[in-house]
Amino acid sequence: MLRINGRIYKSVISVVAGSVLSLAMSTTNANAASESMPVLGDSGASVTQLQQALISRGFTLKGGADGVFSVTTRNTLKSFQRIVGFRATGTVDERTAKFLGLVAPKQLDPKALPIAGTKSEEVRSLQQALANNGVPVKGGADGVFGLATKIAIAKFQSSKSLPITQVIDSATAAALGLISQTAVVQPAVVKAVAQPVVASATASAVKPAESTIDGMLTIDTLPTRGQKSDAVRLVQEKLIANSIEVKGGVDGIFGPATAIAIAAFQTSRGLKVTSAIDLSTAIALGVLPDLATLGIPQISVFPSQGRCSFADSWQQSRPGGRQHEGVDIMGVKGLAVYAVIDGTITKMYGADAVLSGNALRLTGSDGTYFFYAHLDSFAPGIAIGSAVRAGQIIGYMGSTGFAGSPHLHFEVHPKGGAAVSPYPIVKAVDACEVTDVLPQS
Repeated sequence: MLRINGRIYKSVISVVAGSVLSLAMSTTNANAASESMPVLGDSGASVTQLQQALISRGFTLKGGADGVFSVTTRNTLKSFQRIVGFRATGTVDERTAKFLGLVAPKQLDPKALPIAGTKSEEVRSLQQALANNGVPVKGGADGVFGLATKIAIAKFQSSKSLPITQVIDSATAAALGLISQTAVVQPAVVKAVAQPVVASATASAVKPAESTIDGMLTIDTLPTRGQKSDAVRLVQEKLIANSIEVKGGVDGIFGPATAIAIAAFQTSRGLKVTSAIDLSTAIALGVLPDLATLGIPQISVFPSQGRCSFADSWQQSRPGGRQHEGVDIMGVKGLAVYAVIDGTITKMYGADAVLSGNALRLTGSDGTYFFYAHLDSFAPGIAIGSAVRAGQIIGYMGSTGFAGSPHLHFEVHPKGGAAVSPYPIVKAVDACEVTDVLPQS
């Protein structure tokens, strides 16, 4: 028997006295399962796919996805296996391959596509197909159709210009290669009746701008300055469609002209002027679905007083084999910490909590909760059961628990489930430059 994280598993190969045949059969099956998987010393597309799968799950691979199964790749693979509770062999066995989405998923029944809330091999096939198409599911192919799977489906649908439904309809299943194109259920075609065109200044003013370029971006593909790509071209096209001049036109190059145009668009929409394609700007331009469509909670207030800073550290390795499930907002001791939504304080932890130190949980009406850790102290009157409003001070930044320097560790758990990356959520309301304390009534 093997004990991992307090749970007991049967060994892959059970050697029972007098049962040499069982050992031989198990070895043969293991060899067959891993026969097509890359091994140490291999190179090529299959190795690149393995490396990309590891990197997408937050593991650092020196040299990147270079297509060579080196000792470095093997060690990274071992780290991955160790963290998810597998045997750290450094080889791509069947279980590891399925979890990373490296094996071809089985075809699904078009009349019985998996739905949210279910757990099955069909869901596992769906998750493998998503990973194989460059959209890995947080937690891997675990066969559970939860929030992480819905978010991955939305990202895939966005990348393929499909309706963003977060469900596996036949068109999405076909695009993933899970069913044949002939099995796609086509929507009924309703013949439109031509309507007379009425020319008026008012109608022209309220008509939403449309782009001649189809498609949407994802949070991971938002273009940055200096980049040359179709993503930049799409942004430029959207800017022009919104009556913003891009000097030089749609050239696909994110240079000074594009940055100036973005700033002009942000000014026209009352957005924070960053000259960059941040989350709010991308949503306003229509190159990214809104957070609600992606199944990601929105907050109305940044969680900390400035001056502060933060970066995307989601899923980075932490001591003890842990992965980071929050965003660290760095500042100085004593900065005000705010409630990001109207909600209720449902849990609190004291300074003696080893990891979190002083910490609390703020829960919204739909069960979504936000976890704040390493506080120096709580605000007066804050207790379990306290009803708070967005922008209210609930504590002060500190370094209690396993923190090092003062900072706020902030997590987001949609509808009370597993944590999701909070970086895009806080980036959308970034207020690290706001040093004045928010008004408290």
